[in-house]
Amino acid sequence: MLDARAQTLLKTLIERYIAEGQPVGSRTLSKYSGLELSPASIRNVMSDLEEMGFITSPHTSAGRVPTPLGYRLFVDTLLTVKPLQRQELSDLKGAIQPDQPQRVISHASQLLSQLTHFAGVVIAPRRALPRIRQVEFLNLADKRILLIIVTADGEVQNRMLFTQRVYTPGELAEAANYFNQNCLGLDFEQIRTRLRDELRQLSSDMSELMSAAAQAGNEVVADTSSQYVISGERNLLDVDDLSSNMARLRQLFALFEQKTSLAQLLEFSNRAEGVQVFIGGESGIAPLDECSVVAAPYEVDGEVVGTVGVIGPTRMAYERVIPIVDITAKLIASALSSH
Repeated sequence: MLDARAQTLLKTLIERYIAEGQPVGSRTLSKYSGLELSPASIRNVMSDLEEMGFITSPHTSAGRVPTPLGYRLFVDTLLTVKPLQRQELSDLKGAIQPDQPQRVISHASQLLSQLTHFAGVVIAPRRALPRIRQVEFLNLADKRILLIIVTADGEVQNRMLFTQRVYTPGELAEAANYFNQNCLGLDFEQIRTRLRDELRQLSSDMSELMSAAAQAGNEVVADTSSQYVISGERNLLDVDDLSSNMARLRQLFALFEQKTSLAQLLEFSNRAEGVQVFIGGESGIAPLDECSVVAAPYEVDGEVVGTVGVIGPTRMAYERVIPIVDITAKLIASALSSH
């Protein structure tokens, strides 16, 4: 536990570092902390904070900068959240209106980016899992089979299967008949559960084909069940803390393109109430080691269905970003529930 004096100095140090981007020395802390302490006393407290791991001293400066642990304590216990300015709140309310759900999501992502000057991201509500009307297998050359899936609403999805051997037309017809007789009206989550119980009764060759088809069907579900919208990635190119490490920046942009890991992180916040802040390595995703993710779930008709978030450097104005994310989540919830 930090005493009140140490808390005040740590809070002041982090606020000045966020504002100025330069290591903070005892003279600056004396000026902005409001504490009547001698420079020697301030240096002693800074030494204690450094020993506890909340701040560190860059080799090139006598000042200190916060560590991820320092940011975590700051966000959890010392942060004073600032209310949004009237114009910012008006912009948010004007952009996120009950409308087509896709437009609400894309506008929210863009506005998060514009207001924070970082990357804004929204995971849209999951669509209902597609139910199956019909499955067909079409034999192609070189142990390749085209899986044709027709969903209950008439959508057609094709997936290529690569098998260990060539299947005869009769075997493919048998596999299709099995699906169409036993899995009609089910989604692929239900189909996968049924197959898990029944594959043992099928021959090993047919089991391979059925498993491949079920896996391909799950990919269809993954492609159609949720949508991930990100805006303002290029803003991060202008952030000095990130642009100085181009290798890490390339990894970050690759993460945005690949999406899966980041989507899992954002969906993890669905399990908690309110705004979640992942600082640096807390995300468990290497390209985000020098970033923070501020995320909040949103509900539609009482059920959590998606997440909104902002991705930026660890040196971000949390007191401003947190309420932007929080209010955006509430406005999306209101707009989609009305819709």
